[in-house]
Amino acid sequence: MTTATNEITHVNEVRLVGRLSAEPAELTLPSGDTLWTFRLVVERGASASASASAGRGQQLDTLDCAVWGGRVKRSVPAWCEGDLVEVTGAVRRRFYAVGAAKVSRYQIEVTGGRVIRRAASG
Repeated sequence: MTTATNEITHVNEVRLVGRLSAEPAELTLPSGDTLWTFRLVVERGASASASASAGRGQQLDTLDCAVWGGRVKRSVPAWCEGDLVEVTGAVRRRFYAVGAAKVSRYQIEVTGGRVIRRAASG
């Protein structure tokens, strides 16, 4: 994406459609803030990267997602394992300590989302 002055504008936008691998979980941080987390399982489509992975066995991606606020934070508690959902947001790299080691993990910071189809009940 470019602007009128030919400067490149950086973009970090994500749109995913997939199913929840488990019920969303609410976490309370030491600060008292709360967030919701869940894992989204997304099938790989017919893109070039999916074609490149053909024959290697991996046809799914499992992505960690976090919801910090907004309208979607109020709706996530009603989502269920197996629901097909659409989320929008941005990729974030989180750093934290595990014992003496510093580790990082990528996560989708969800700013919007909705249920497309409820999971079939058992």
